[in-house]
Amino acid sequence: MPHKDMPHQELPRQDMPRVPPSSSRFWAPHVHADRRPILLARSRIVAALRSWFASREFVEVETGTLRISPGNETHLHAFATALATTDGRTAPLYLRTSPEFACKKLLAAGERRIVEFAKVFRNRERTPLHHPEFTLLEWYRAGEPYGVLIDDCVAMLREAARAAAAAQFTYRGRSSDPFAAPERLTVAEAFARFAGIDLLATLNNEAAAREHFAHAAQAAGIRIADDDRWADIFSRVLVERIEPHLGIGRSTILDEYPAVLSALAKPARDPRVAERFELYVCGIELANGFGELTDAAEQRRRLEEEMAEKERRYGERYPLDDDFLAALAVMPEASGVALGLDRLVMLATGAWRIDQVLWTPLDDPSQ
Repeated sequence: MPHKDMPHQELPRQDMPRVPPSSSRFWAPHVHADRRPILLARSRIVAALRSWFASREFVEVETGTLRISPGNETHLHAFATALATTDGRTAPLYLRTSPEFACKKLLAAGERRIVEFAKVFRNRERTPLHHPEFTLLEWYRAGEPYGVLIDDCVAMLREAARAAAAAQFTYRGRSSDPFAAPERLTVAEAFARFAGIDLLATLNNEAAAREHFAHAAQAAGIRIADDDRWADIFSRVLVERIEPHLGIGRSTILDEYPAVLSALAKPARDPRVAERFELYVCGIELANGFGELTDAAEQRRRLEEEMAEKERRYGERYPLDDDFLAALAVMPEASGVALGLDRLVMLATGAWRIDQVLWTPLDDPSQ
């Protein structure tokens, strides 16, 4: 039965075609005809979200794609290019992995509520849920409490559902009611419930934290490599034991991430954890929100640690954006969240590959 808040004139979601992966040329008329209902639903969703933000006095911004620093997270890989000058010199530049640094500069400049439908680029990422070029819906509230972002995320689910006429969000046999109140779990509660691990206990003694965590993970049936660090063990447990249970039946807010995994977020009342949450729907991570760190010196230290770890793992590092760090010193208290727009469209339309919801997916280089 349709939800009472759903419009009746829209095409029912279950009637949308399940088109094959984009191994076929997307511009072939018969392929496009199959994909078009999903793409039109995408357009309706984007229009609905734009209207929602405009009605709440958000300013839609467009920040630059070419950056001196693409972002400084250990496991995000950027596309590199170079700026050529008229005198023949070159300077390295990158396609951004996120608009975050630029948006925070606008907060420092005096903007209070901003939103961007940002094209971003991440290398080494192509799976049913990942595409090298995709869209982040990212928004910030200056001087407003961190918890407001969670309410915003719930509103995004409902707006997308109405625009796509979706009574349920679905992905590969899992379903979730976008109109239901979300489940709220801390990361520590989720680790205890689904893996039997006392996560916070592994953070009490830095010297012994890795071994404690490794033993607890192995007891839960997780295979641990000898060179796995604390963060690696966390990721293994999260992916294998936690995420499959999140956002089933209704969305899940997974809150209070470990501070050691939250380089851009400020500490919570318990300094072992941060003001950071993720939104899950149908087992898929959909959004990542922070109470933003505004201590420029601490931010520099954390980003340098991220780049040192990146160099250890991958043999590369990206420059820090000194201009961002200077702006951070005058940025007001703020909160911000990034939501994967393409994944939201997938869930609302029942698509099972991200290529299906992109108007012009990347050409397959094997063809």
